[in-house]
Amino acid sequence: MTHIVDRRLNGKNKSAVNRERFLRRYRHHIKKAVSDAVHRRSITDIERGENVSIPSRDTDEPVFHHGQGGHREMVHPGNRDFVAGDRLPKPEGEDGQGQGQGQASPDGDGMDEFAFQITQEEFLNFLFDDLELPNLVRKKLKDTETFNYVRSGFSTQGVPAKLDVIRSLRGAHARRLGLSGARKKKIRELEAQLAELRSAPADLDAAFSHEDQIKALEDEIARLKANVKRIPFIDEIDLRYRQHLKQPKPATSAVMFCLMDVSGSMTQMHKDTAKRFFILLYLFLRKNYKKIDVVFIRHHTSAKEVDEEEFFYSRETGGTIVSSALKLMHKIIESRYSPAEWNIYAAQASDGDNWNDDSPVCGKLLTDRILPLVQYFAYVEITPQDHQMLWYEYERVQERFPESFAQQQISDPSEIYPVFRWLFERKAA
Repeated sequence: MTHIVDRRLNGKNKSAVNRERFLRRYRHHIKKAVSDAVHRRSITDIERGENVSIPSRDTDEPVFHHGQGGHREMVHPGNRDFVAGDRLPKPEGEDGQGQGQGQASPDGDGMDEFAFQITQEEFLNFLFDDLELPNLVRKKLKDTETFNYVRSGFSTQGVPAKLDVIRSLRGAHARRLGLSGARKKKIRELEAQLAELRSAPADLDAAFSHEDQIKALEDEIARLKANVKRIPFIDEIDLRYRQHLKQPKPATSAVMFCLMDVSGSMTQMHKDTAKRFFILLYLFLRKNYKKIDVVFIRHHTSAKEVDEEEFFYSRETGGTIVSSALKLMHKIIESRYSPAEWNIYAAQASDGDNWNDDSPVCGKLLTDRILPLVQYFAYVEITPQDHQMLWYEYERVQERFPESFAQQQISDPSEIYPVFRWLFERKAA
């Protein structure tokens, strides 16, 4: 006998499904708590869970109840002091104090709150919600692990989750018809013969008695019916499983260039702010995109491609020539990242201090050689002071490429997350 076991996840315990439904329902409260947590924490401490509190009034469930309705007559108790139209005097008491015990709350009405914990994964989901890499398009297949599963018929072997119940029962029914059809036809013929013998008049001669023939027919009919009953309702050969094949689909191959100014004009505060911005960007990329390359470039008077460790923690410094980083980025694009196969992005952080003769070179590099190749370029200027020549040069670049170039200023570490959201906020289709 075949046993079908239900091995679906959360088949009986619906806690995971209920939690997802709960998070969707109170999405607004959770996003607000996540946003507040970002302002309280350091960016380097961003990758952990958070406690969320929801006012009890927002967790109340709607209920149906009977209204008063209809024609009702009621008798209310009267009084000996007032008649209709009288103005009631204000109760005596100092500072609005009534007859109750204790002190009133200075914050107004009190209300219990429902508190719960969201995990690190859920925290990052809400942190980077509504953010995406702009203008991301599908390119050619390249080292992709992304596949579509397409239907490819049925198989006699598979896992219980892919069992096609209807097709299996249909096959079982066909098998039962095929195995029992001839027997049932024989049974109908024998039953007709039995009926004729029973209706025929009895012969007086014992040698020609119908009883032996009737007994033989009844035994044969019983044997055939027993054979039919032994045919199983469903057998292993009846089971059919849905079969799927993996087909590779075009991957969103993307590369992000991170360009950071580490020149002498960048104070420790500026460098820390730039590192926090890039840490947030790095978390966002790793969380939302599995197949993405990140290229780290540090520059002062010369630019150098470095690894993640050196990018965030090296103390190397020097003068300032911003164009060196842009030239190195263009060289790497030409050698390793063809625009026909890659979505190319760049984020640059600097304090805006640069040689005046070099700023026009930066603008020309962007407009003529880099922006025609990239999907999006974001420039962040980290300074509380007035803008310098590089900012105004980039403003002219933005006028020519408003869709693929954006720039923002960060004057305080608390502005990192709002600026990051503005740069990578999902645009309406």
